[in-house]
Amino acid sequence: MQSQNDQIARHVLPIIVFSQFGCTSLWFAGNAILNDLTLAFSLPQTALGYLTSSVQLGFIIGTLLFAILTISDRFAPSKVFFVSAIIGALFNLAILISFNNLYSLLGFRFIVGICLAGIYPVGMKIASDYYNKGLGKSLGFLVGALVLGTAFPHILKGFHLNLSWQGVLMITSGLALTGGLLVVIMGDGPHRQTASKFDPRVLLRVFSKKEFRSPAFGYFGHMWELYTFWAFVPVIILSYLDGYNVSLWSFAIIGIGTLSCIAGGYLSQQFGAKKIAFIALSTSAICCLLSGWILNTNSDQLILIFLFVWGIAVIMDSPLFSTLVAQNAPTENKGTALTIVNSIGFLITIFSIQLLNSLILISDSPAIYMLLAIGPIMGLIALKRK
Repeated sequence: MQSQNDQIARHVLPIIVFSQFGCTSLWFAGNAILNDLTLAFSLPQTALGYLTSSVQLGFIIGTLLFAILTISDRFAPSKVFFVSAIIGALFNLAILISFNNLYSLLGFRFIVGICLAGIYPVGMKIASDYYNKGLGKSLGFLVGALVLGTAFPHILKGFHLNLSWQGVLMITSGLALTGGLLVVIMGDGPHRQTASKFDPRVLLRVFSKKEFRSPAFGYFGHMWELYTFWAFVPVIILSYLDGYNVSLWSFAIIGIGTLSCIAGGYLSQQFGAKKIAFIALSTSAICCLLSGWILNTNSDQLILIFLFVWGIAVIMDSPLFSTLVAQNAPTENKGTALTIVNSIGFLITIFSIQLLNSLILISDSPAIYMLLAIGPIMGLIALKRK
């Protein structure tokens, strides 16, 4: 029976990975076509910040609601994923409506964010239900798909494929619909356990375990740095690398995280998820601390190598923290545990992004990026606890 389950698990990993990639391409679809949306709907210059924050806020509120209501533990995760993908794809397409304005677009992106709460953490829950062994490797592929999915709309723009902004929306929505359909056809994993009833005390119960708190707080420190680094990669390239294609190089620096997630997953099988997570988080902390010096040099090559190393380290630990969270959460509340940790982690990103956003207005010194080290250092302290 175990052999049969392992055989099934090997076949479903590509399905989960593709579905996660397709559905998370909705995340930055609006950002990639912002210039076109600005012209089409007469949006203000501040629209980028509003649209980005709208998706993030939707994801935070969505994950919080999913966690409080224990949705992915009480209902079939594959169906939750499917419904979220369908609704997310439809509201992504709603941007095509000709009489849209800033407020309607913000509403549509907010709902897409809520739907992503039923895709990203629920996808990890589905993977953990299929894999008792090798979860780190599986989540490495899964988070790698997330990285590629979020960066995908930018590569469509960066390669100048002559796609209309309507075409970008149709492609990303089509990928999300396909991903949702594949997951619901595939179904739930053999190790799934259903929570018997709605119990809001689950949120307190999962954090009562020391073994759970350590990787959870490590993940929070990691999130302080991750999305802020990703958000400011184009700003760094624009500020310190003259004449470079911002979209293509941003995609390359962010997208290399796909390979590092997969590599981290394989390394975790050999050396353990906690050890590899600690090494990756330490490396990204060092990158934060060195950023003030390296970005101030006149060597484009050194800056590029540094950014690629940072891009590798900053995301490698993400699937490993999710693995540790899933392994140390109560089995019947695994989905809720992953969801609430995601919710808190993404809430933290808003504070770090806004901090750098404020500092960059009053200082052009690269030393401001050193503040990103606060998260990894705190995460390392949490992870070091027995």
